[in-house]
Amino acid sequence: MNSYDVIRKPIITEKATMASETGAVVFEVAIDANKPQIKSAVEELFGVKVKAVNTSVAKGKQKRFRGQMGKRKDVKKAYVTLEEGNTIDVTTGL
Repeated sequence: MNSYDVIRKPIITEKATMASETGAVVFEVAIDANKPQIKSAVEELFGVKVKAVNTSVAKGKQKRFRGQMGKRKDVKKAYVTLEEGNTIDVTTGL
């Protein structure tokens, strides 16, 4: 699995913006990615030093689609804390 398969996209929400004030960046990652893979992918893609990685899995909701019950996919989020002096600007592309 290469780095572009591990990191899907940055998450830009109010909670993620508040986390960025403490030096953390939030990414949507592959559901089967583990913390060492996420750390190495962020360091390789953005050229920064990672201090810690915390992950959480949001279970997909049951939703009605055209009268039929369906299920959204599960989403894994990674809260990546960066070392002092390192920043990532998620508003620009790679």
